Amino acid sequence: MHPMTTTLIIGLLIPLLGTMLGSAFVFFMKDEMSVRLQKSLLGFASGVMVAASVWSLLIPALEMGADSGKWAVMPAAVGFLLGMGFLLLIDELTPHLHIGTDKPEGMRSHLSKTAMLALAVTIHNLPEGMAVGVVFAGADSGATNISLASALAVAVGIAIQNVPEGAIISMPMRAAGRSAEGRLQGKNSRWRSFIIGSLSGAVEPVGAIAVLLLASLLMPVLPYMLAFAAGAMFYVVVEELIPEASSGQHSNLSTIGFAIGFVLMMVLDVVMG
Repeated sequence: MHPMTTTLIIGLLIPLLGTMLGSAFVFFMKDEMSVRLQKSLLGFASGVMVAASVWSLLIPALEMGADSGKWAVMPAAVGFLLGMGFLLLIDELTPHLHIGTDKPEGMRSHLSKTAMLALAVTIHNLPEGMAVGVVFAGADSGATNISLASALAVAVGIAIQNVPEGAIISMPMRAAGRSAEGRLQGKNSRWRSFIIGSLSGAVEPVGAIAVLLLASLLMPVLPYMLAFAAGAMFYVVVEELIPEASSGQHSNLSTIGFAIGFVLMMVLDVVMG
């Protein structure tokens, strides 16, 4: 197998493995994750996503248009706004439920609470999968300053933030499943939550592969696609992660988590890039 193909496969699977590892927390933790830990992990995930968006997506998008002078910013600006708008549309149309609330968002449906929790995470994971796909497409094309190592850094960074995200979602899913279906107890409930939590991360490699399959068509608009992925990720951070991390007590822990996540992703991108 060609080394690039092997690296690509590994890069696509790494984020999914992060989600699976986080979902496996249901086997080792009690029904409820402590508020302090949840706040810290939400902040950490936010920091990683913001740093990945800036260092691995927006800056390369700007560098690709450097020859255009003052208009170099246009692809990044337009792509970013389109990414935000795309996630806003999905958020409005898809029935989903966020952690700690009982009020569903999106279109009305008769889906179970567990299914809507899983859909909420799937919405979060979609832009991350697109980000992985577009940076690998950029690295493979050789038309950007994105190296293969830098693309792997994005995959690793997203996998790292997927661990707490998987844990944060699998625990409430287990509780929701048990309350909705009292017959689910013990190991059955844990395995069900683990499987659903893991499958919610499957949209990442699917999204990445879709971008890669269209790579030849997308090359002329690669700066827009890089910024599009950044805008979609920023939407998740601003609309969901930061509000959840900052509400109630212990918000200072989420701020510390954000700082650690941001610096870790920045260091990964610079060192591996």
